[in-house]
Amino acid sequence: VQLVESGGGLVQTGGSLRLSCAASGFSFSTYVMGWFRQAPGKEREFVGTITRSGGSSYYAASVKGRFNISRDSAKNTVYLEMNSLKPEDTAAYYCAAEASPMLSRRSSEYEYWGQGTQVSVSS
Repeated sequence: VQLVESGGGLVQTGGSLRLSCAASGFSFSTYVMGWFRQAPGKEREFVGTITRSGGSSYYAASVKGRFNISRDSAKNTVYLEMNSLKPEDTAAYYCAAEASPMLSRRSSEYEYWGQGTQVSVSS
């Protein structure tokens, strides 16, 4: 099983980035996919999650309206589109896979994790 994130980098306040997470080794279409982030010295926090079908997604209040999650089952890839970035969005971003259909916000519910990609937003 692998989840490989890419697309991180340094961006100015107000800018945009799109993260990708390529999945392999499990049945991608049967897993809920989530994004989490962790800033230095802070706990990992929920960013958003998307249903197995990709028909619905849910977000943390801090990113709602600025971030969008989508998935492409043909490519076994989930995306995190981030707009209007703020310095407080600076963190390592992780994708994760959840076998349960429950769209959990708790990291403990996710079975598989990627290695993370760094996003830095300069002020």
